[in-house]
Amino acid sequence: MNAVEGTVPDGLLDQPHAIVERDGVRYTLLGTAHVSQASIDAVEAALASGRYDTIAVELDAQRHRALTDPDALSRLDLFQILREGKTGLVAANLALAAYQRRLAEQLKVEPGAELKAAAVGAQARGLRLALVDRDVGITLRRAFGALGFWGRTKLIAGLGASLLADESVEEEEIERLKKGDFLEASFGEFAAGSPPLYRAIIAERDQYMANRLRQVGAEGGREVLAVVGAGHLKGLAEHLRGNDDAPQPALDALNELPRSSDIPWFTIVLAVFLLGGFAWGFWQGGAELGGELVLQWALITAAGGALGCLAAGGHPLSIVAAAVSSPLTPLHPALASGTVSAAVEAWVRKPTYADFLRLRDDTGHISGWWKNRVARVLVNFFLTSLGTAIAVWIGGATLLSKLA
Repeated sequence: MNAVEGTVPDGLLDQPHAIVERDGVRYTLLGTAHVSQASIDAVEAALASGRYDTIAVELDAQRHRALTDPDALSRLDLFQILREGKTGLVAANLALAAYQRRLAEQLKVEPGAELKAAAVGAQARGLRLALVDRDVGITLRRAFGALGFWGRTKLIAGLGASLLADESVEEEEIERLKKGDFLEASFGEFAAGSPPLYRAIIAERDQYMANRLRQVGAEGGREVLAVVGAGHLKGLAEHLRGNDDAPQPALDALNELPRSSDIPWFTIVLAVFLLGGFAWGFWQGGAELGGELVLQWALITAAGGALGCLAAGGHPLSIVAAAVSSPLTPLHPALASGTVSAAVEAWVRKPTYADFLRLRDDTGHISGWWKNRVARVLVNFFLTSLGTAIAVWIGGATLLSKLA
């Protein structure tokens, strides 16, 4: 989709681009490959032309900070992350950063370098900079919420397998990244084969960025250069041309998170099942049978949490915390044994400033997740929670067999 010759700087003529004029604003959409030196050169040529008063980039505040502020990770508050339940989001972002690191090592081009060049170049020239992409955390949570149980399981497994592996990135993944979008390439073939996932990470973001660009124009931009992944070019141009609805309501709708039930049904059902089973044991067999059922549950779940923490390389005190909390936390809707164990791990083995500085590099390889104290806290959370979850199913099945 290319504009008429002479309407854009020479450096853009051989690059995917589109021009949309509406409401007195001319939007030049430059489709880039996130691993291409040619895309970096095209951005620099556009900036040097002096044509544009506003530069819009396919970044949210978080990704912009990660690209332009390498010390941002050193300011993480681990306890706040654990307390606010953001452990999964932080781990996912680190995993995506690890995938980027592998690409950079293999291709000798930093993924997203053209977006960084656009952002840094705009500020250096005194041009207005607009971040037009949706927050990556919202995108991931909407994608996760749109999938069923097995879809979520495949997504987590796929992220773990593809983003934490140490081997080189396959050629097919690189080609997808050249033609499309970083998040889409990160999820591999799963994104193409999953309409809900594709909708959340591509189609919705096309709509989101189109509405943000209209806001940018309404706020004073007249010549706007939008630097976006090539995979967004067609959809973004279509939405920008054809949508006449007010931008803000559409943005609000696209920022909505999947609502979970206010009633923790699973916890309630589990608690009723366990307490009812224990009560039945005491009623039928007195203290001997009732005590046996309680003890079996405690031992099985304690062992599951402790083994998960052990696999994460947890400190002995963290393992004890996992063992003590695992029989109880499944009955509490807002607390996980992984949170308790990870908090103890972060307290006993306090991460150093150097751990935070090395976090991005260390998480580029799977062994680094155990080596780095910050990353190991996250691993502790996940493996302890996973061990407890498996043990809950085993403990529940054991209790059910006794009741049968």
